[in-house]
Amino acid sequence: MAFSDSFFKKVEKKTNVNKETILSLANKLQQGNMKDENVLKEVIHDISKMTGREVSKEKEQKIIDAVLNNKVPDNLDKYLD
Repeated sequence: MAFSDSFFKKVEKKTNVNKETILSLANKLQQGNMKDENVLKEVIHDISKMTGREVSKEKEQKIIDAVLNNKVPDNLDKYLD
């Protein structure tokens, strides 16, 4: 899945996380096992730190369940408007 520069600009505007940080995280994701709950927790915690937003245990589990059950939408950019 390729993302446009406009996608990265929208993400940066909403999260204050720049493109380089996002790409670094994406690289980490590609190298990790996204079906491993511990890897997913680590990624969620990294994103939480980057954005300065706390993620409750309940929300963390919902994210993990969505990833493990392939319920993450392909067109995430529509959620950033």
